[in-house]
Amino acid sequence: MGDRYYPKTMLGKKNNSLMLILAIQAIIFCIFKFVYLAYMFSSKDGSSAEAAYLDEVHKWFTLPSNLSLLVERPWTLFTYMFLHFEVWHLLGNLLWLWAFGFILHDLTGPKKLIPLFIYGGLAGGIFYILCYNLIPGFSRAVDVSTLQGASAGVMAVAIATTVLAPGYRIFPMIHGGIPLYVLTIIFIIIDIASIAGENAGGHLSHLGGAAMGFVFVHQMRRGRDWSDWMNRFFDWVGNLFNPDRGKWQKTAKKEYHYKTGTSQPYKKIPNLTQKRIDEILDKIGEKGYHHLTDEEKQILKRAAEDDNL
Repeated sequence: MGDRYYPKTMLGKKNNSLMLILAIQAIIFCIFKFVYLAYMFSSKDGSSAEAAYLDEVHKWFTLPSNLSLLVERPWTLFTYMFLHFEVWHLLGNLLWLWAFGFILHDLTGPKKLIPLFIYGGLAGGIFYILCYNLIPGFSRAVDVSTLQGASAGVMAVAIATTVLAPGYRIFPMIHGGIPLYVLTIIFIIIDIASIAGENAGGHLSHLGGAAMGFVFVHQMRRGRDWSDWMNRFFDWVGNLFNPDRGKWQKTAKKEYHYKTGTSQPYKKIPNLTQKRIDEILDKIGEKGYHHLTDEEKQILKRAAEDDNL
């Protein structure tokens, strides 16, 4: 069987929300870096060019803690989570987003990741603003403090993944693997301990994102899917640029399934077949592992033990 049974979360895969959000983060970073380089090339003084870029471009997309500035730039509550200035800041967030997002994508399918990331970013930004305006220890920096980066959204994805599969093990070469919840607890402790440091706002936003990740999964288990309206909005926007798509989705099942004659789309046979395995893997990619039936899970288990298939 080899590696055919790993989730098909790779570049070019249909409905691959993980690769989509990673690509968006990287593209936005490159766009702003090109603008920054234009400032650097047009000035003889590098420090003054950087200051000009930060004042004339960058600040309009970072989230200010000052409420009067926030009223002037309300869009920053959304744009800040896609903005990075340092390349290492971006790479760190992308690595953690890929690690936890890969697992979440496998557990829940492609429809939860992007809405959860956005919810986490919004919750982290709001918590950051509240702390800087209500807690006296932070209020002295409210006029100069700003927030940027995907960390709050990444933390929401990490917590949601951990709540869904706390026993999931990573680094299996180390005594059978480290449970996911152990790693997550360590990072939460580090965030709390780092609030007194220089990047207090960033660590506060992490805690807001973490709370949102927990609440999101809690509501999902109670039958309230907070991602549903957002996915419908994304589909509506997509249909605006591809008007034939919506019509095809409504008629495809009728035209290509019910009008195929009397033959069944799939006939169950006692022996494992590669076709059946691929169908199950595609179902995991579309809806997540938890949507599999007991029979499908058993088929995957049998296939994993059969080296001759």
